[in-house]
Amino acid sequence: MEKTKKNPPTARTCAVEILCQVFEEGAYTNIALSKYLRNASLSNLDRHLLTELVYGTAKAKGTLDWYLKACITRPLFDVEAKLRNVLRVALFQLLYMDRIPASAAVNEAVKTARALGNEGSAKFVNGVLRGFLRKKAAGEFVFPSPEQDDAYYLALKYMHPKWLVKRWLGPHKHEGVTKLLEFNNSSAPVCLRANTLFTSRTKLLDDLKEIQVQAHPSKWSTDGLVIDEMDSLADVFAKLPNAFYVQDESSMLVADVLAPEQGESILDMCAAPGGKTTHLAERMQNTGEIIACDVHEHKLKLIRENAKRLGINNIKTMLNDGAVFRTEWAEKFDRVLVDAPCSGMGVLRRRAEARWTKDKKDLKVFPPLQLSILKCAARYVKPGGRLVYSTCTIEQAENHYLIEEFLQAFPTWQRVPFKHPLTGELLDELQIWPHVDNIDGFYICALERK
Repeated sequence: MEKTKKNPPTARTCAVEILCQVFEEGAYTNIALSKYLRNASLSNLDRHLLTELVYGTAKAKGTLDWYLKACITRPLFDVEAKLRNVLRVALFQLLYMDRIPASAAVNEAVKTARALGNEGSAKFVNGVLRGFLRKKAAGEFVFPSPEQDDAYYLALKYMHPKWLVKRWLGPHKHEGVTKLLEFNNSSAPVCLRANTLFTSRTKLLDDLKEIQVQAHPSKWSTDGLVIDEMDSLADVFAKLPNAFYVQDESSMLVADVLAPEQGESILDMCAAPGGKTTHLAERMQNTGEIIACDVHEHKLKLIRENAKRLGINNIKTMLNDGAVFRTEWAEKFDRVLVDAPCSGMGVLRRRAEARWTKDKKDLKVFPPLQLSILKCAARYVKPGGRLVYSTCTIEQAENHYLIEEFLQAFPTWQRVPFKHPLTGELLDELQIWPHVDNIDGFYICALERK
C-alpha cells in the first residue's frame, strides 16, 4: 500500500496503531496503550479520547465485526489490517459515543485511512461507513431475539463471544449472565495497596488528597484504596514512589488467607509480577525469606524491580517450572502459594482483548497444568504448614472441581476454613463473582494436611 506524507498523529491514528498491535501482534491492550501514552505528544483531551477508543473498540470487536460483515462484500479478513481497525474505531464512535457527530466520525476515519494508506483506502472507508449509516437508518441491522438465540443476542448486545455467553448461560441463566456481561463492559477502577513497611492506608489516603487524588478505603482489604479521581498514575508514582502497589482488590485477599508470620520461609510458585509476593513480604515485616518463582526471566525482573521500589529485601527470585518437582524443596517451606496460571475469566473488564483472544479449547489447557503445579506444591509444605491456591477466573473446572480432584489424589489434605473478608463467616473456599460482589472474579482455597 503506497503511503502519503505522514501527518501529526491524532487520537484516532494512534488508536488504530495500538489496536493493530493488540489484534495482529498479540499485545495486551493496557500495556500497549500505556507504552504509547508515555511517548506520545497528545493533549490531555486527546489522551482521554485515545484511551476510550482503544479500550472501547477492543471490548466491542466482535459486535463491530458483525456490523462490518454486513457492509463489506468481501471477507472482512481480506481487508488490510490497518483499514479493519480504522473501520472498527469509526464504528465504535458511531454506535457507542453519542457525543461525536456521525459526520465527524466518518470524516476523521477517512482522514485516518488516508494518513495510514492512500486515497483508495480513504474512498473504501468512506464507502463502507456511508453504507453503514444508510443501513442503520433503514433499520436493516437486527440482532436475533432472545427467543430465537439467547446466547447470540447477549453476545452481540454486550460484546462477548457467543461460545462464552453460551457457556455461562448454563450456571447463571439470562439475568445473571446479563449482569456479568455488563460488569465486564464497565470501567475498572485503579486500586492501590498501601505499602505498610513505609506508610499506612490512612496516611496514604491523606497523602493522595494532598496531590489532588480522590480515593476511598476498600471494604475488601484493610490495605486497599480505590481511586475515584486522578489525572495521572505516573504523576502519583513520581510523588509517592515507595508508598503503594497497584493491585486489584480481590487479589489483595490472598495474603490474609496465606497468613504468613514473621521469620517464616515462604514459596510463591507463580509470583510475577510480584503483587502478592510483595504483599506477603510486607505482612512479614520484611523478615524471613520468600522464594518467588516464574518460568520467564523477564518476569522475574519485574518482581525484583517492584521489591526494590517498595524497599523489600526478603524476596529471592528463582527461575522455575512449577509443574516439575524439585527434590531439594521437599517439606522445606512453612507456607506455599500457588496463584496459578488460569483462563483469566474473572478479570475480563481489565483485559479488554482477552475475550476475543481466547477460545473454548484454551480453557481445557489450564486444569491439567494447575493440578500439576498444585501437586508439586503440596510436597513442598512442611508438616503443619499451609498451602493456598488462587486464580483470577470464575471457571469451576479451574477452581472448585480442581481442588476436589487434588483432594482425591492427596487424601491426607483437607480444606481449611477462613473468614469471609466482609461478613466474617467461615468459608471452605471463596469464589468471588464479579456481577455479585462488584469486584474482579477470583477464587481462593486454603489447604492443610489432616
